[in-house]
Amino acid sequence: MSSPSALLIQTLATFLSIYSILIFIRILLSWFPNVDWFAQPFAALSQITDPYLNLFRSVIPPLGGIDFSAILAIIVLQIVQELVSSALPAMAYGGY
Repeated sequence: MSSPSALLIQTLATFLSIYSILIFIRILLSWFPNVDWFAQPFAALSQITDPYLNLFRSVIPPLGGIDFSAILAIIVLQIVQELVSSALPAMAYGGY
């Protein structure tokens, strides 16, 4: 039987995986200039992902029309995913 903390870590890992996919989709869609970000479902995707991406946009401004901050945002999210995923086996064996 799973402990509550293991369930929490698993839920967080799943959330981070889904959020990574949403950010990746958001970045891919930004390559298409005819996407209307005020129409659904694009507006919802923008509202979900932009707060996280804006953290990195304030650190690295777009250079030559290319938003390099998204690369940093994905790298940081991947590192957090790895840290959370590495905690799962330890939870399963009672390491925590």
